[in-house]
Amino acid sequence: MRYDVTLALNYDYGGPADHARNMLRVLPRDLPGRQLVSSEQVTVDPLPCERRDTVDFFGNRVTQLAFEEPVRQLEIKMHARVDVFAAEPAFDLSPRPETLCDDLAGLRDIGPNAPHHFLHASPRVPLDRDMTAWAQAQVPRGMTTCETVLQIGAALGRDMHFDSTVTDVDTPPAQAFRNRRGVCQDFSHVMIACLRGLGIPAGYVSGFLRTEPPVGQPRLSGADAMHAWVRAWCGGQAGWIEYDPTNTVVAGLDHLVIGYGRDYADIAPVRGAVRAAGLQMSGHTVDVVPWLSARGTMPV
Repeated sequence: MRYDVTLALNYDYGGPADHARNMLRVLPRDLPGRQLVSSEQVTVDPLPCERRDTVDFFGNRVTQLAFEEPVRQLEIKMHARVDVFAAEPAFDLSPRPETLCDDLAGLRDIGPNAPHHFLHASPRVPLDRDMTAWAQAQVPRGMTTCETVLQIGAALGRDMHFDSTVTDVDTPPAQAFRNRRGVCQDFSHVMIACLRGLGIPAGYVSGFLRTEPPVGQPRLSGADAMHAWVRAWCGGQAGWIEYDPTNTVVAGLDHLVIGYGRDYADIAPVRGAVRAAGLQMSGHTVDVVPWLSARGTMPV
């Protein structure tokens, strides 16, 4: 499936902000066999005095910006054309979670994709007794690691409710879990904590989700959204799988990856520092549009 993706981020600082610095993680990444980016562009208004494009430890694309002149409003736009490929069906070759440690012990790689980075507490996801106990109660004995990941994800989709009014970007996972409410970031952080509590390495995926309008209704510009889901390591033979607990589905052709991290702190779309006074406002819009050829048919 081929998509044209557009992201617009807008910031109004309420007054001149001097010496602003930002770090962007908004560009989709190439993933062999999963995702291919054929074109991309990030534009910034006003133009920064410094710009540097690089890659972080986890392989995510980073755009660093610095402004010397005061900035009152900032607009960031990203355009990309992305091909997403369907995963081939595979047998479940994962061990049971209680023996996953044997696979971990056999690994000597500590590179960005090593599961060891995703096994323990991280800045936004501390281990939590209540979440671990809840996760243990959801999993019958004898399940494989892959089955356990799917079971925990489905149980969260059943017990938690999507509610954009009760959490914000800084809400701790334990609070969202107690309330059983939150947004995709909360669902993902809670699932990560649950899986790590069971000894399963799990990380955070930032990306885009294609959404479908109601039957008979036109597609609205900006109706899509930035999204988050979970990746879990299921052993040396099974590797990583990705699951979207907000929608209780395995990540597929509608999920476009920006990047991977231990939690939101590693892959926030915009991080930075500004010096300003007054009320600050921000907003974003996303379009994920299936690409049509000149003949009006979906490309193969």
